[in-house]
Amino acid sequence: MSSDNQHNIIIMGGGAAGLALASKLGRRFRRSDSVSVTLIDQQLTHIWKPLLHEVAAGSFDPNVNEISFLAQAKRCGFRFRLGALSAIDRANKKIVLAPIFDVKDELLSNERHINYDTLVVAVGSVSNDFGVPGVGDHCLYLDTTQQAENFHKRLVQTYTQIFSSDSSVEERKLDVAIIGAGATGVELAAQLRQIADLLDSYMDITEQSVSISVRIIEGADRILPALPEYLSSATAKQLEKLEIEIYTGETVTEVTADAVYTKSGKQFPSNISVWAAGIKAPDLLQNCDGLEQNRINQLMVTGTLQATLDENIFAIGDCAACEWKDGKFIPPRAQSAHQQASHLARSLRLRIKGEPLPVFKYRDYGSLVSLGNYSTVGNLMGNAIKNVRVEGLIARIVYLSLYKMHQVSLFGYVRTALFTLSNIFRRSVHPEIKLH
Repeated sequence: MSSDNQHNIIIMGGGAAGLALASKLGRRFRRSDSVSVTLIDQQLTHIWKPLLHEVAAGSFDPNVNEISFLAQAKRCGFRFRLGALSAIDRANKKIVLAPIFDVKDELLSNERHINYDTLVVAVGSVSNDFGVPGVGDHCLYLDTTQQAENFHKRLVQTYTQIFSSDSSVEERKLDVAIIGAGATGVELAAQLRQIADLLDSYMDITEQSVSISVRIIEGADRILPALPEYLSSATAKQLEKLEIEIYTGETVTEVTADAVYTKSGKQFPSNISVWAAGIKAPDLLQNCDGLEQNRINQLMVTGTLQATLDENIFAIGDCAACEWKDGKFIPPRAQSAHQQASHLARSLRLRIKGEPLPVFKYRDYGSLVSLGNYSTVGNLMGNAIKNVRVEGLIARIVYLSLYKMHQVSLFGYVRTALFTLSNIFRRSVHPEIKLH
């Protein structure tokens, strides 16, 4: 436990922003007696969220690539606690962690109260179902590693059930409906098409095949509505080449066990339905003792990333609403989380010294959308280049480098290089997808 004369920094949430911040601060203050850094998360391991669609499809094994919070804490010099935020007591500068139960609902840990001098909220985001009937009961989400693994299990089980049945070739069809054509929905669709092609390669062995139909259903008038129109158009052309069906301008009104219904009266058959139509900050942020929030639960923060009503609380990543330009807010992207974590690591060192905090300046380096092994499209921006469209191999290399940057922030260059080499060797002896 921290002593009374230590400055207690509590980081709530071990996603891309929270874990990177904890690692940077842990390395900085590991030999300090005046600062204590603690990371709290309700899971024991971390997976980079932009890769969850690959976990769902079975092309990325979380058991091999997940990061242990305990191991990272020992390596970098911060503390780790298992728990979920239940409430914030701003007057007494405490957070309340909810009790922990096992799978049999037996109590493992009572409610706990933890003091803080500086609290950083980095709990990320979850899917926003907008109250559409049937979504909670019949749709799968890709917010966590567990949800992505559940999708993969459902995919394998449904495939096996159809494959092993006595039905005709025409009836051996797996329909997947992806509701929402943001980056997650589009990347998942392309990944599933890649998986379908790989499964077809086993037909000589099994002497049977299953047809996989992938549909994207989007309420806006184009896919990737948050990105530039030319990116949307280029991605749509690539998806059409992959025989992925795209339905835009279709607002989903209901989801059942075997179909998706839209406002226009269309009905789409579906063995598996995935909801990727929007995000919000977790509902647990509604218990933040009166902190200002927007309509999707995000904490409103100033330019220094401090909560508008409490200078001792910061928020970064998808759960923070920070004004950017032209009345817009910083988009909930991996590059935003990475930049905010790096900025806050410097700011908190100044805060401990009692010095003024700098204003966070977000730099948009562009957007990239991965279509599996088929292609990658996007645009790059920066100080030297204003807006350059990229596609194919160059775009794929830049896309992969984003994950490597995340690893470098956690492990450094040497360990990241070793991880990369080990994955290359591993892929040479393991199948491209998990079939179990």
